Amino acid sequence: MQIYADPITVNCRKALAGLQLMNAPYELVHVDYFKAEQKSESYVAMNPMASLPALKDGDFVLWESNAILQYAADKINATAQYPQDLKIRADINRWLLWESSSWFPSAYVFLVENCVKPLLGGEADKAVLEAQLATFHKLAGILDNRLKSNKWVAGTAEPTIADIAIAAPMHLHGWQQLPLANYANIRRWMIEDIETLPCWKNTWVGEGFVTKKAIA
Repeated sequence: MQIYADPITVNCRKALAGLQLMNAPYELVHVDYFKAEQKSESYVAMNPMASLPALKDGDFVLWESNAILQYAADKINATAQYPQDLKIRADINRWLLWESSSWFPSAYVFLVENCVKPLLGGEADKAVLEAQLATFHKLAGILDNRLKSNKWVAGTAEPTIADIAIAAPMHLHGWQQLPLANYANIRRWMIEDIETLPCWKNTWVGEGFVTKKAIA
């Protein structure tokens, strides 16, 4: 499987970390996000959404990061990360849809305003951030409540692709200035559990959208 991606982006990190969580073999084809290579004629011919990432497996092309994780899990029979039990899988699918439709758009506002804009020489729009707070707190409350009695989102013994998908939009939570002070369960899950996973460490992204840690 070839993954067309830029490891610095939310959904690309999601795909790469998820594939590594499953020990799925893949080849990374780098597409530079800030150079807008995802809008090139050749890339759009493959992915008309002009978005990252995309997967190519032989003649089969798939875009949408959560769909890529589901496909890869089924392809290599990664039942620990995407269990076949009907109710557990339905729950994971529910969280994947929740992430793409609600969680990602909300967390992404903080990424754009507090990370991308300053990096490009602009300033965060406080009105935009304040307008997003009610939605973010509603969603964070839902996630925090789920994690109150579960180490992992789906209540499984091991992390699943749902954990990786939901963690991805908050992968730069400190730099993003996500308002997580009142969500102890999310902070425990993210800092103590997600961020200690080898697949997460291997796909590290830091402030400034760097992928290599500075050597002191």
